[in-house]
Amino acid sequence: MAANFWTSSHYKLLMDPEKVDMVQPLDRERGITLEDFKLIKMSMANYMGKLAHQVKVRQRVVATAITYMRRVYTRKSMTEYDPRLVAPTCLYLAAKAEESTVQTRPIVFYMRKLYTDDKQHRYETKDILEMEMKILEALDCYLVVFHPYRSLMQLLQDAGLGDRESIHITWGLVNDTYKMDLILVHPPHLIALACIHIASVYKDKDTVAWFEELQVDMNVVKNISMEILDFYDSLETNIDEKTSMALMKLPAKQ
Repeated sequence: MAANFWTSSHYKLLMDPEKVDMVQPLDRERGITLEDFKLIKMSMANYMGKLAHQVKVRQRVVATAITYMRRVYTRKSMTEYDPRLVAPTCLYLAAKAEESTVQTRPIVFYMRKLYTDDKQHRYETKDILEMEMKILEALDCYLVVFHPYRSLMQLLQDAGLGDRESIHITWGLVNDTYKMDLILVHPPHLIALACIHIASVYKDKDTVAWFEELQVDMNVVKNISMEILDFYDSLETNIDEKTSMALMKLPAKQ
């Protein structure tokens, strides 16, 4: 695992936002819109979280798995790479990459248990192993992922936000950033700082001088903060229904 973000493959793979928010031609042909694209990725991120809870792997594994999935769909279509198989396969691959190996058998078991009546989630071990090879190829075998969690606790202490409530708020904000594509666009320490900025405003904690000492571009930090807040504002009450309709546009599992 690379020790320095700035020399890692993760840094080299950072993308412009417009290239991340791009629906592949095959998906467009099936009527999948940009909104559908974002909803499906968010749904699969939640799905991986549920699976991870059942098979007992750490949050870091989930974050890595979500990053893999989001990277895959900057290169491959959902039509060819079924998200309902890509999601658990990314979790399986991430668990190995993060040295928290989990076997395919419990993943397959809980896939069925979570979606008892949905045959679209009925995949076998061989399907996961075959998809793993396709995902590795799509990722060019670049599996290194740095996360905001790595620097978060120290930054919170330095900012004077080391109390339990501040940690809880900021940690939750970081978790929610994986429902977006921020990890593909911004260095993880800037995502962490954006979450701390939001928490400091919520807690009415003056961190202006602290941020100045860090000598970071506050315009970037504030822009990321606004992206996070805009995401919360955009969430709708009928999101599950819209996601189901989006998933119906994908090819049916044979």
